[in-house]
Amino acid sequence: MLAAAKVVLAILSVLLIVVILLQSGRSAGLSGVITGGPDQVVGRRARGMDSFLAKVTVVLAILFFATTFLIAYLFVHQ
Repeated sequence: MLAAAKVVLAILSVLLIVVILLQSGRSAGLSGVITGGPDQVVGRRARGMDSFLAKVTVVLAILFFATTFLIAYLFVHQ
């Protein structure tokens, strides 16, 4: 069980890294270079693929932490 949890954690780690790297940065584009552009507004909402990737990131992060806690629990109670 512990070995399977470690494999799942490794897979989640790679998926989380890939999803984070696929997201565009908050300062993407020319307005980010100049600063003060309309993209710098704090309340800006992500749309389209960025919104989907943000939701996937949250789900993967929760699964990552849950798997980490499971591994810690299994390690202590082995």
